[in-house]
Amino acid sequence: MISAAKIIEQRSHMVPGKIKITEYFFEVPTHWHKADSRPLRLFARSARKAEKPAEPASGEDEAKKQQTPWMLFLQGGPGFGCRSPHEMAWAHQVLDRGYQLLCLDQRGTGLSSAVSASTLGLRGDDETQANYLKSFRADSIVRDCEAVRLALTHDWPEEKRQWSVAGQSFGGFCITTYLSMFPAGLREAFFFGGLPPLVKNPDEVYQRAFKKVTQRNEAYYQKYPEDVARVKQIVSLLQRFGDSTVRLSGEGSLSARRFLQLGINFGFHGGIDAVHELVLRASNDLDVFGHLTRPTRSAIEAAFPFDDHIIYAILHEPIYCQGQPANWSADRIRATLPEYHTDPAQDSPLLFTGEMVFPWMLDDYTELRGLKRQAELLAAADDWPALYDEEQLARNEVPTYAAVYMEDMYVDFDFSIQTARKIKGCKTYVTNVMYHDAVRSRMDEVWRNIWALRDDVID
Repeated sequence: MISAAKIIEQRSHMVPGKIKITEYFFEVPTHWHKADSRPLRLFARSARKAEKPAEPASGEDEAKKQQTPWMLFLQGGPGFGCRSPHEMAWAHQVLDRGYQLLCLDQRGTGLSSAVSASTLGLRGDDETQANYLKSFRADSIVRDCEAVRLALTHDWPEEKRQWSVAGQSFGGFCITTYLSMFPAGLREAFFFGGLPPLVKNPDEVYQRAFKKVTQRNEAYYQKYPEDVARVKQIVSLLQRFGDSTVRLSGEGSLSARRFLQLGINFGFHGGIDAVHELVLRASNDLDVFGHLTRPTRSAIEAAFPFDDHIIYAILHEPIYCQGQPANWSADRIRATLPEYHTDPAQDSPLLFTGEMVFPWMLDDYTELRGLKRQAELLAAADDWPALYDEEQLARNEVPTYAAVYMEDMYVDFDFSIQTARKIKGCKTYVTNVMYHDAVRSRMDEVWRNIWALRDDVID
């Protein structure tokens, strides 16, 4: 049984575009299985249309406006907070359709009791910190969501208290957990590249992921064949005196293996070109100066999200675990793939990796260095609770609409279709001309097709 979150603060202000933004702080238990555990603070921003009609609304009309149907948006990740709704171009589509929008910083992200090495240190010893981090997966996140829903609609008529949910990437994973655990709270659900694989551990996820990343590497070198030599030139420099040859402003190491993680960007619209820009810049530095300049090192460092979003690093593999350990899955899979070598003397191109985490990152990334023991405990843990109830999904009654991208590098297409078929009534919009970030990069097109599914106008 979920109790309503406690609203500890809410303040509203107007922003350009005729939008009223309300900033909320809530309190929920840190551990939902321990209702009396230390409170955890959540932050969210809502957006509503703000209009000034010629005739002021009556008290009754204003009360009805306050009960405009909610749509909750869950950001991808794990480990990333939400931008304010007025900074999301698609928010106007949602408001124009008669919703008010709530963008929640999932626990541990943004302003919601953000997790960092320093804040973890306040929790106790390494084992205590690891146990604390276990409460930051989708099962806890959806309990937070349900508690927030109950808080925001506590005085609404029962028939209006459900809300709609939309999720991008990991946000969609959370929605699938929501459909499994608390379907009665949902009015409808929208997925954007976020139908999760219903697996017990991440091994098959990464087996498929490496195949897709290999294809994206091939596309990269086909578009920029001159970068084959440039990447080898850069890697040779980075390996000259070991993994700490080049230091970054944040005191981390720009090792060759870290540099090759730039492939994480290959799955976005414009990602291949963005990696080329960094390779070109680094290669030019070496040709002209013989070393990487600070602006170049800073640009490369900024391309990696792991130091500022440590949940993204140390909880990435456990988001796939149900009763089984992750055991550094991506690292184990990579060890079976000889094409993913880091030797510039070999004839084959050096391949970039994608959205994968590796144990050596605990040495190369500044913020992760103090979390080795915690990360190892999480990688070895096998007591992860179930995230999905396939029997409940099979009898699902919540209208569900999903954008699925055939060329998605982060969420496997075949897994997504399998999951869509296991969610009763799930309608899919499938395309091979969009990538994972289409909800941002191709906003108009992807939302138009999702609304078409919802409005049942597709022939």
